[in-house]
Amino acid sequence: MRFNVLEHQLVPEHRLVPDEETQRVLKVLRITKDQLPKIRRSDPVIQVLERIEGPIEEGRVIRVTRVSGTAGVSEAYRLVIGR
Repeated sequence: MRFNVLEHQLVPEHRLVPDEETQRVLKVLRITKDQLPKIRRSDPVIQVLERIEGPIEEGRVIRVTRVSGTAGVSEAYRLVIGR
């Protein structure tokens, strides 16, 4: 990868959710992991996160934090799936 896509102004902040926090998030959202939107391990954002955090296994959850002038701050979650 030639550059860090997380540093681009149009890419929202992505963070790996700790395992112990994942269950709490799912409970608050009243969903199961399988109901989360998916993100592939081949996604450039995941590849950069793996360089920072180390290997990210399938089944881990990513928090996406978006900042908008109209909506303020919103958080979304993605389930990491295979390539």
